[in-house]
Amino acid sequence: MSRPPFLTLPACARAYRLATSRGEFAVHEALPAATPRGTALLVPGFTGSKEDFIALLEPLAAAGYRTVAVDGRGQHETEGPRGTTGAYEQAELARDVHAQAVALGGDVHLLGHSLGGLIARAAVLEDASPYRSLTLMGSGPAAICAPQQARTRMLVDALGALDMDAVWQEMRRLDGEAAKPAEAVENAPAGPVDPALGAFLYRRWMATAREQLMTTGAQLVAEPDRTAELAAVPLPKHVVSGVRDYVWPVPSIDAMAEELSAARTVIDGAEHSPNAERPAATAGALARFWDLS
Repeated sequence: MSRPPFLTLPACARAYRLATSRGEFAVHEALPAATPRGTALLVPGFTGSKEDFIALLEPLAAAGYRTVAVDGRGQHETEGPRGTTGAYEQAELARDVHAQAVALGGDVHLLGHSLGGLIARAAVLEDASPYRSLTLMGSGPAAICAPQQARTRMLVDALGALDMDAVWQEMRRLDGEAAKPAEAVENAPAGPVDPALGAFLYRRWMATAREQLMTTGAQLVAEPDRTAELAAVPLPKHVVSGVRDYVWPVPSIDAMAEELSAARTVIDGAEHSPNAERPAATAGALARFWDLS
């Protein structure tokens, strides 16, 4: 889970609900001052939301890109069905991404972070026509590494037995830090949380559908390697990571990028969430790739 470095939208951005053929999705959209060079659609990861990309909005708009960060179905401010898990299967979430890209006019630079990378990959494999390029950020070739599988199974089991607040409190206890239940799942480094950010993380956790978390958590521990399939898709590809990643080891990300013949960027000083940890460097790398795509 990314921790946004701040929560206030820049002046170039607005929050609204994007109408698509598959319903409305809460988004943040940033617009450049001049005619956009292109449109980017940013898909967040497990336990995440559009706010994970908030620090990218202004620099990407300054680089000329219309940038749209989305809450997927059942995430934070986008509603999702309760009492059923079928709506959150990967194929359904991928079709949501397709609908979002079409609603934005197509020819979209698609970026998925972490779990969002797996969903973005599935969207491209189903139908690559609405996309101009694909970026996988902090996302690997298959299931997450064994220690993170154990942590994610623990979370999924807890969600099946306890209410959301109780799971939050238990994960806080295990992590040893307030307002970081899901970060224990992804083994992010500990550190103090600003009270306003902590309050946001709690609200986001409570607003996210339990069924979405349980279903996508199961996807993370069972995802097959589809790198060869993706390599066959004639679309420019970019693989971005930090210098370390506790969810997918960086050597596995390197190998995936090589098999994809993808552009490869390692963000100095970043770990699993370059979007939040080193947003300026990450935005620069993204814009340079999109300029050439």
